[in-house]
Amino acid sequence: MMSRRLMLCLTLLLTGCASVVKVEGEQVVNQRLVVKVADAWNKLVTAGEGQPFEAWTQDGLMLDHLRFWAAIKPGQTLLVAPSVPVGAGRRAPQVPTFRAGMSADELVALFELVYAADGSLVTLGKLEPVRFAGEAAVRFEFAVARKSDGVQLQGVGWVAVHQGMLFASTFVAPRLAFFGRLLPKAEAVVATARIR
Repeated sequence: MMSRRLMLCLTLLLTGCASVVKVEGEQVVNQRLVVKVADAWNKLVTAGEGQPFEAWTQDGLMLDHLRFWAAIKPGQTLLVAPSVPVGAGRRAPQVPTFRAGMSADELVALFELVYAADGSLVTLGKLEPVRFAGEAAVRFEFAVARKSDGVQLQGVGWVAVHQGMLFASTFVAPRLAFFGRLLPKAEAVVATARIR
């Protein structure tokens, strides 16, 4: 496991686009969402303008990730999609954009778009009302057939709206071995979430 983490760090550092830092204790996402970390995670830190979420991992981003979105305002996207030439029968990719007044189903559909943005196949599963960060929220389950390598991923997410802004978290890992082993660690962090 340590060699995988070392390889992830080395790869990211050599590309010069990101670094990885160990996170534990109390963490604040986008100055608005506070979580407590009992078991250390590795946080991806990108240079310059990055994605509108924080990404954490235990064993490397291709193997698992825990993402947090905090204080996403109406009109903001949940993902910065890579630029793709449009034309010759190609359409611009759909960008998941938060809007005021979205229903629970519409909020969950945003995350379907997040995970399908690279061409992966996403299947939504069970939805249920829960509390997340002290707010009425929706917990949803989903599966992803990753386009790049065919790996079957399992995911779970939580999404709430507080004072007109979106707060959410998702955890995704390969269905075999990783998801079942790491889900309790992800859930333990998510259970501590509170909005500032």
